[in-house]
Amino acid sequence: MNNQRKLALLIMAAGMGSRYGGIKQIDGFGPNGETIMDYSLHDALKAGFTKFVFVVREEIRQTVQEIFLPKLQGKAEVHFVIQSLEKFVPAKFGAPQRTKPWGTTHAMLCGKEVINEPFAVINADDFYGYQAFDSLASFLNSAEEGNHCMVGYKLKDVLSEHGSVSRGYAERTPDNLLTTLTELTTIEKENGQIISKSAEGNRVLDPDAPVSMNCWGFLPSAFELCESLFTKFLEENFQNPKSEYYIALMVTSMIEQRLGKVHIIPGGDTWFGVTYQQDKESVRQSIQALVKSGKYPEQLWK
Repeated sequence: MNNQRKLALLIMAAGMGSRYGGIKQIDGFGPNGETIMDYSLHDALKAGFTKFVFVVREEIRQTVQEIFLPKLQGKAEVHFVIQSLEKFVPAKFGAPQRTKPWGTTHAMLCGKEVINEPFAVINADDFYGYQAFDSLASFLNSAEEGNHCMVGYKLKDVLSEHGSVSRGYAERTPDNLLTTLTELTTIEKENGQIISKSAEGNRVLDPDAPVSMNCWGFLPSAFELCESLFTKFLEENFQNPKSEYYIALMVTSMIEQRLGKVHIIPGGDTWFGVTYQQDKESVRQSIQALVKSGKYPEQLWK
C-alpha cells in the first residue's frame, strides 16, 4: 500500500448512460449486487487512497449516498458534488440551453470544490483492476509539479462485442510521455481490424496502441488549468447543445501549450465495462471469475 501523501479519488458518476438504457453507475454486477464502483473503491482503499469524491447528477445523489456511505464510513473521507450545467460556467455566457452534461473535463473540474491533494480520476462504470490504482498511487506519491499521468490500456483489450465505443487514442515518446490524445468516438471491430469511423473517413488503428480509459492522476494545480481551458472551450462551443469537453482534449491542450507533462504509466492489465445492456452478462461473468480465483472476497465489504 502507498501511504506517503494524502490521495483523493474522483469518481465520475454523472453520465446519462444513453447507450446502456439505464443508470449503469449503480447497477449490480457482483455476487451480492455489487456495482463496478464497489470494486474500484475497494481497490483504491487497498492502494492507499483515503478520500473519495463522487461527481453525480442531482437526481441520483441520494441513491449513490445510500449505497456507498455505509460502506466507506470509518474507512475514508467522502464527498458528493453535483455536476450541474451552470457550475463553473461564467455568468457572461447566460443559462445553458442543453440537457447533456458538459463532459469529463467539466466533471473533473467539479471536484475543485473539495480536492486540495494529488488525485486520481476514474469512470464509475469501468473496472480498472487493483494494479491501476497501485500504479496511480505510486506515481502521485512522488510526482513533481507539472507532472500528471494516465494509466495506459491496450486498444484491443477495451472494446465491446456489441457496438462501437469511444476511446482516447494515444501517441507517445519512447520514454512514455504522452504527445497527443485523440478522442475517437466510433471505434469498432470490422473484418479482423479495429476501425475508427468518422465523417472524414475510416482509419485502421494499432491494436496494441495505448488508450485512455479515463484513468488519470493529477496534482491539484491541474484544476486552475482545467478551469481556464474549459472557459476557452465554452467561448467556442457554448451554443452547441451536444458539445462535450473531454479530458483527452484538455490534456492535449496542456501538452501542446507546454503547461504540463502527462506520463503513460503501467497498470492497465485488467479492464471491462458496460457501454451497452448486452455487456452486462459478460461483466458479471468476469467479476465472478475474479471472485472464484480469490482476487476478491465473496462479501466485498464484510
